[in-house]
Amino acid sequence: MSEPLPIVLIPGLLASPRMYAPQIPHLWRCGPVTIADHTRDESMSAIAQRILATAPGRFALVGLSMGGYIAFEMLRQAPQRIARVALLDTSARADQPEQTAMRRTQMALAAHGQLSEVLEQQFPRLVHPARRNDTALRELFALMAQEVGAEAFVRQQTAIMGRSDSRTLLGSIRCPTLVVVGDADQLTPPERAAEIAAGIAGARLVTIPDSGHVSTLEQPDEVTRALREWLEG
Repeated sequence: MSEPLPIVLIPGLLASPRMYAPQIPHLWRCGPVTIADHTRDESMSAIAQRILATAPGRFALVGLSMGGYIAFEMLRQAPQRIARVALLDTSARADQPEQTAMRRTQMALAAHGQLSEVLEQQFPRLVHPARRNDTALRELFALMAQEVGAEAFVRQQTAIMGRSDSRTLLGSIRCPTLVVVGDADQLTPPERAAEIAAGIAGARLVTIPDSGHVSTLEQPDEVTRALREWLEG
């Protein structure tokens, strides 16, 4: 029997390890699980370097949204160390001008003590329309935002705005790749996931029904199943 493969999980923007809470007990059966710290640096390069410095020598990598942007940068820096990669609700494209403008507005709010207002603006776009009045999910997002904090949020947004376009990287990715997207993801819609999967040889694309941008929390069982199949395949 082969040795268990360590698994590194990278949360999304303004998200804490709770983003993967439903998956961790199940993934743990496949190998030791680590949640990466993506809060301390303000460039994708520095975030990736920090994660790689403490990661196992070779591992499976999972990134959702911002976590996917970081995963692309880690694949640039150390492709030989990444045995498998799962890219959830993310995009290979660089930030667009309208996205950057919105980020700068949110950063200004956060810097002036209005991080909760940022979350109020974002929540309806983060989740499936049927979950917009889900009080428990909204409270979970608020808790994660508190755990990350305004200063880290500003650093994260700075890194996201400065990220590279990763479409040219896709053809060089050789490890087993899973691409997951919620069918109602507004922020990184299904066509962005299809673009990633089409660019990576042998990539598997899984569309999660009745899910918005945060599929790990909205449809945890479906995402867990896809991740287990990817790890065990």
